[in-house]
Amino acid sequence: MQETQEKQYTVSLEYRDAHGQEQLGLMINQSWFDDPRRITFTFSRYKFVSKMFEGMDNVLEVGCGDGFASRVVLQSVKNLTLSDFDKIFLDDIRKRELPRWKFKDLIQHDLLKDGPISGMYDGIYSLDVLEHIQPSDEYTFLKNMCGSLTEHGSMIVGMPTIESQLYASPLSKAGHVNCQSLPQLKTTMQQFFHNVFMFSMNDEVVHTGYHKMSHYIFALCTGKK
Repeated sequence: MQETQEKQYTVSLEYRDAHGQEQLGLMINQSWFDDPRRITFTFSRYKFVSKMFEGMDNVLEVGCGDGFASRVVLQSVKNLTLSDFDKIFLDDIRKRELPRWKFKDLIQHDLLKDGPISGMYDGIYSLDVLEHIQPSDEYTFLKNMCGSLTEHGSMIVGMPTIESQLYASPLSKAGHVNCQSLPQLKTTMQQFFHNVFMFSMNDEVVHTGYHKMSHYIFALCTGKK
């Protein structure tokens, strides 16, 4: 058997031989090639969700994409269901899924066409999705998200700020039709929740500083109306 120069690192070879070397998800693979630094920001957004939802029984992600960073949330909750309207990404997740990191379910679902997702969840989150929803469809999209949330459940919505779009790359901006400012997103979410707590983010740092200088924002919502 091979051994590394420092014996404590031989475990890396043992894991490789026992589990293989995992592949990147489709979207993360593209980021790793084009802009590796961006991956740190993506994982930090999922870490924020994982800390806010830590210990929850049943959690749902809406718009999971390739689901590569979703394991960060799965590490903190008992059950995590992933949903997306694109079958290609869900098939990619299935090819890479391991027994140790098994998602409760993978659901192909379009909230605008199919209504609420079946089942009730203690926590629902959606990152980098709402900015792709036309303003005219926003109410329906969020109402259907809330339709799967328990009475005392919590929701997190994260998106790039409208202010950040001046500096965003063409690929980042592609499909962005509904970026919002922090006050605007708060007002949007107050249609559905009694309590909406706002956080800002620059790179991988979450803060409550001046929102117009923020690149990314989170709305943490409780008290469903």
